[in-house]
Amino acid sequence: MRNYLLLLFLMISCSSWAVDPFEDFHEYGQLSDEEIHQLHQGDLLYGDTEFGFILSRGNTNSTSFKLKGNLYQDFETWRNQFKIDSLYKRDHNDDTGQSDVTANRVFVSAQGNYKVGVKNSSFFIYGDYEEDQFSGLDFKSTIATGYGARVYQGVKNKVDIDIGPGLYRSVADEDSEQSEADKDKVGYLLRLAMQWERLVSERTRFNQDLSIEQSLSGLNSRLKSETALISQVIGAVSLKFAYVYRYNSKPEESKLKFDSELSATLVYSF
Repeated sequence: MRNYLLLLFLMISCSSWAVDPFEDFHEYGQLSDEEIHQLHQGDLLYGDTEFGFILSRGNTNSTSFKLKGNLYQDFETWRNQFKIDSLYKRDHNDDTGQSDVTANRVFVSAQGNYKVGVKNSSFFIYGDYEEDQFSGLDFKSTIATGYGARVYQGVKNKVDIDIGPGLYRSVADEDSEQSEADKDKVGYLLRLAMQWERLVSERTRFNQDLSIEQSLSGLNSRLKSETALISQVIGAVSLKFAYVYRYNSKPEESKLKFDSELSATLVYSF
């Protein structure tokens, strides 16, 4: 067996063993999103963290680590969301005896939604920052503001969208052959984000998150899509299968326009 799973991060609260392990499974159907936010209103932070670790030895020697977090704050007039997504991979070459980093990416974002009188509607301000060692960029960042609303609410489905203008900035690596003027790029964009959630069963849900940043200044346009199926294992711990697709219309020299990622991780909700 060429690849095997050595360690999975498992966090289970002690109290979950004293009760029905599915009793507090509100994230997947027993309570709506609004009821969950009301339940935690005023809390410093709540949400979920996602962790995956794979160590392979044999014909292929590699170490992979993935950490992701989705955290919320819900106050009387503001609802804030913070995200972190990191991936690290190191491969060992038996012929040379050297270890090489083959993936090293960190993405963070924050969004504040100011609640208006219409239910599930708000004005938002959004910002993100990403460093990817193999993208050809030192970093890239986005800031946007606009309006968000729930465009569909059904028994098992709900769809939310955010739309608004923003600014994009990217700075090329120091080793880039571009001129100093071309290394630092700033331009206008239109950002559109969609979140679709479907309840598959009482303990399983399907999520589709999509964000599109269309450049209005002739720079690169970006798309990011995450398709995920999440099912509870026990207590606050769930298993998540996800496919992530990223597209960049004008990548750096020698880089592809797209990349994808397939993962299976554990999610801990708190």
